[in-house]
Amino acid sequence: MGRISFSCLPASWHFSLSPLVLPRLLLPSFRQLLLFGLLVGLLGLLYLLLVTGKGQDIWIRKDNYFHRHLARVTDVEATDTSNPNLNYGLVVDCGSSGSRVFVYCWPQHNGNPHDLLDIRQMRDQHRKPVVMKIKPGISELAKTPEKASDYIHPLLSFAAQHIPKHKHQETPLYILCTAGMRVLSDSQQEALLEDLRTDIPVHFNFLFSDSHVEVISGKQEGVYAWIGINFVLGRFNHVASERDAVVEVQVPGGDQQEALVRKRTAGVLDMGGVSTQIAYEVPKTVSFASPQQEEVAKNLLAEFNLGCDAHRTEHVYRVYVSTFLGFGGNAARQRYEESIIRNTLTKNKLLGLRVGQTAESPLLDPCLPTDLQDEVGPATQKLHLRGTGDFDHCRQLLQPFLNRTNETHSSLNGIYQPPIDYPNSQFYGFSEFYYCTEDVLRMGGDFNSSKYSIAAKGYCATQWKSLKERFDSGLYASHADVHRLKYQCFKSAWMYEVFHSGFSFPIDYKNLRTALLVYDKEVQWTLGAILYRTRFLPLRDIQQETLKGVHAHWHRSFSFVNNHYLFLACFLVVFLSILLYLLRLRRIHSCTTQRCTPSTVEWLEEGLGSPSLPITL
Repeated sequence: MGRISFSCLPASWHFSLSPLVLPRLLLPSFRQLLLFGLLVGLLGLLYLLLVTGKGQDIWIRKDNYFHRHLARVTDVEATDTSNPNLNYGLVVDCGSSGSRVFVYCWPQHNGNPHDLLDIRQMRDQHRKPVVMKIKPGISELAKTPEKASDYIHPLLSFAAQHIPKHKHQETPLYILCTAGMRVLSDSQQEALLEDLRTDIPVHFNFLFSDSHVEVISGKQEGVYAWIGINFVLGRFNHVASERDAVVEVQVPGGDQQEALVRKRTAGVLDMGGVSTQIAYEVPKTVSFASPQQEEVAKNLLAEFNLGCDAHRTEHVYRVYVSTFLGFGGNAARQRYEESIIRNTLTKNKLLGLRVGQTAESPLLDPCLPTDLQDEVGPATQKLHLRGTGDFDHCRQLLQPFLNRTNETHSSLNGIYQPPIDYPNSQFYGFSEFYYCTEDVLRMGGDFNSSKYSIAAKGYCATQWKSLKERFDSGLYASHADVHRLKYQCFKSAWMYEVFHSGFSFPIDYKNLRTALLVYDKEVQWTLGAILYRTRFLPLRDIQQETLKGVHAHWHRSFSFVNNHYLFLACFLVVFLSILLYLLRLRRIHSCTTQRCTPSTVEWLEEGLGSPSLPITL
């Protein structure tokens, strides 16, 4: 009987078997071998597409999505100051009531010109943000500017203790002054800034130049706030997943180019005690009703590139920012009270009445909770008020205070406002937008206008005595106080009117989210400031990567992609070897069973047996 000797080199073992005892499965027909070969080839092609083509891209996107969400968790961990690849930066916010220093950090840039620096707030060993605040504001030193550097010294000393000393000389320091300094004269501002420019380099070794200290405008502050919030939300990462909303953008100054499609950014609404601010991206070119309107718009639209390369356009943004002084919650209430005092006194004088002059004959105020007694005005013009809690009537009384005009594309005070694509937009409401919805009404988060107005009506109509009992029982937010209770009705109506009548948001608008924090973090405009001012730093890392050698980069790319081709080639070689081996077995089996090969007959007749057939793989 014929024998088949099988040898596998370079291994040192052999075995023989008879083709007569081979299972039928090892002797397939030619058609079966062909089908098997096609199946294996398709599997190999599928593998190639998945690993080196679109599948790889999907995995990368999923991985990026995972790491973006993981970053929100690791962002609250203590900063590892022993990491030599960590960089640091300082921003001092010199506000009207005080100054604060914020310490930021970021790892070395990844070398991809499409990505921004991954800037985060530094955290100490207790995982607390590295922040320090002092009072009063630096503007209080207007008459003694030589004390400015002494004033700022504690903040910089605090920051220097948290940053490794060998990193100081490469740590940029920015001192940016806001509202308090804006009201000073130019000479007073310059005297304060000059003292900082002169003395800080003497006592600290931070990366600091004359341009790193300045008084910024309200427009700049609004842009920085918009950048900070959208950065934390991940809207500048343009690798969008299927769940991300996108927008078509006409790049400023690029009329000849095709429109970009990238992640939709979020607009910002912020209502403080004194002012209200709105900021949002204007993705498409706008037209103006008049040359005057166009001139006004130039001061309200900011065009900037957040990317490190001025020739790339994926991070070019056009943002509208407008601040409305006197339209904050407390300032609006003050204007309202001054108006009712003036109108009531005039009416009393003309008609000989004494409305509001005593508690027994109070002036009825629909913007106060039912039966709440209040006094307004100076001692010589004091008026006694009693609330009637009529939310709708209050809204009507407040509409004239918006100072709207009939001009197209205008908002509060008749100020120009570019059109908003409401169906494809999203806004975050901070400060009073959040307090009005959450502190008392407990409706913070996704804003629903109809539910909000129903809740506000109910609150206004409730007896003041009942509201006080609820407050004493702890049913409202922990930081809500009696002042909030008294003026919640007014502020609810004012916020409603500013949002819907002032900024013209539809009643059924569903994409406003009121918030105090973003991803459980307080987002300051200083984050946007350092992100914008360090935007060119990645160029240094990218250039260093290039100087390390294009070959190393090519080698990494080659190993990543070509390893898959190498694997596929080996797989095909092995498969073809097995296929040839099975075909060889089939021929031998045929010849042995049919006993039709002349050489085989000779072996049997001569009694020589079958010679071994070495097959080497």
